[in-house]
Amino acid sequence: MKVAAALVVLAMIAAGGIGSILYKRMNEPFRGYEAAEQFVSIEPGSSTRAIGHALVAAGVVNGDPTFRAAVWRTGLARSLKAGEYRFDRPMTAIEVVEKIGRGDVYERRVTFPEGLTYREMARIYEQQHLGEATVFLAAARDATPVHNVDPDARDLEGYLFPETYSLRRDESAPKLVHLMVARFEQLFTTEMQQAAETLGLTVRQAVTLASLVEKETALDAERPIVAAVYLNRLKIGMGLQCDPTVIYALQLAGRFDGNLRRDDLQFDSPYNTYRYAGLPPGPIANPGLASLKAVVAPAHVDFLYFVSQNDGSHVFARTLDEHNQNVRKFQVEYFRRQRARQ
Repeated sequence: MKVAAALVVLAMIAAGGIGSILYKRMNEPFRGYEAAEQFVSIEPGSSTRAIGHALVAAGVVNGDPTFRAAVWRTGLARSLKAGEYRFDRPMTAIEVVEKIGRGDVYERRVTFPEGLTYREMARIYEQQHLGEATVFLAAARDATPVHNVDPDARDLEGYLFPETYSLRRDESAPKLVHLMVARFEQLFTTEMQQAAETLGLTVRQAVTLASLVEKETALDAERPIVAAVYLNRLKIGMGLQCDPTVIYALQLAGRFDGNLRRDDLQFDSPYNTYRYAGLPPGPIANPGLASLKAVVAPAHVDFLYFVSQNDGSHVFARTLDEHNQNVRKFQVEYFRRQRARQ
């Protein structure tokens, strides 16, 4: 009896000792990898045991028992989330488990503003160290992802929705491009496509017109009015005479130096809406949602002209005489005063 009691006491002492060691280990910062950072990928459906093995093998946690103790202590056994995790400093096992429990996965974020061409997006892609611009360009030139809505598309210009995207470390350019197209298709809803059809516009024509609106104004309140101006011109067969289309044509030809000159308005390109009536062959940029909405729900106005007021806004006119007066006031006289001040 005395021997049995002694054995129980010894077992309790041993258990207490082990518990004390585990308690110390799971609360002690640990780093068992030599690189500046360590990545651990947890696949969906991974068991707690498998997650522990991966963290221990990567040198993030000091032993499987330590990990199991931390999981028990935090109560997060059923909350550990899949994803790729980045570790770059010594962390306690408790901190590691809490990080995975929060789903604090490693993602790279990239923002594409509205109104960029896919070539300009490619430069951002490379500048953000996500990969080479040429790889993004190759993916953007494959129009296959939008052939269900635009069978005439020769590339993805207009369909790469501008937004902030969160990417995994191994996310490829083709995958990103597909995400951007999917976002466009999600936001340019069936209802919006039907509204465009009611106006006599195909999806391609609606997106093309939205790209013109995007390049002409940054003010949400003006977008439906600018869209209406262009739609009014299309109805009467009047040239769109949109400067951004000329700039796009010059960019395609490698001839744009940042300045648009009067002679450039005669540049021979199907994208030049000064020389060719109607919409250009396709989008000249990737429009945002506000411009897409403006095209399918244009303002009910009879304006045919607009000119910049040099403050980011525009003044609109119904007749050529009224427009010419606005040009004199907001362009000729304005720049004359500017030169006089110099």
